[in-house]
Amino acid sequence: MRRSSVTAGSAKNLDRIRRALIERKGELEEQLADIHEEQNPEPTGQDLGDQAMSSIMENVRNSLQDTELEEYNRIVRALKMIDDGTYGICTDCSKEISEKRLNSYPNATRCVVCQEEFEEKIGF
Repeated sequence: MRRSSVTAGSAKNLDRIRRALIERKGELEEQLADIHEEQNPEPTGQDLGDQAMSSIMENVRNSLQDTELEEYNRIVRALKMIDDGTYGICTDCSKEISEKRLNSYPNATRCVVCQEEFEEKIGF
């Protein structure tokens, strides 16, 4: 496996990215905990409108939780790659991910070309 040459520009830039990832990871942990706390059993005695609204809100919470959990997992992966020295290397083609992409999307694990191919493949 190819080792990162600190493709994000410099060790200083890599430290900045690591700090940003850790900060976002903490935010997501708080949000996921809040969502978990909000998931209360439905009170009995609701009319059909209230039951429908409760069902819709539960679906929205679940969708939000899934999205945040996916981002959380990407951040954990990126932090592991920083620790392993493989951060900034595309997981598909093993080429360096551009500094511009890493600065705007620090948990990227694919270069732009491979990400577009991946999204096309899954119909995103």
